[in-house]
Amino acid sequence: MSDLRTPEVEDLLRVFAALDDEDTIYTLLEDLFTIREIKETSQRLAVARLLDAGKSYAAIEEATGASATTIARVSKCLSYGSGGYNAALNALDDVRAASR
Repeated sequence: MSDLRTPEVEDLLRVFAALDDEDTIYTLLEDLFTIREIKETSQRLAVARLLDAGKSYAAIEEATGASATTIARVSKCLSYGSGGYNAALNALDDVRAASR
């Protein structure tokens, strides 16, 4: 277990895993994070989705307003990270497929 995976972080993971109502998760996000943090985090997910779709940095910057530095960081995580973005993108694909 890394230094980050403390008992408190484990509890937070369990809470997110147990919640299945988007409104409840949203209210938790509002309580845990600043508006800016929520926007930046969701922007990174949008960047990951566009990178995964093969879009250029310029197109992603225009579509999301993300900086080249943020786009590069997300790209690096997609390629060499621990797989979190890929898992999130797969979950989004699953949700979208189920709603069709």
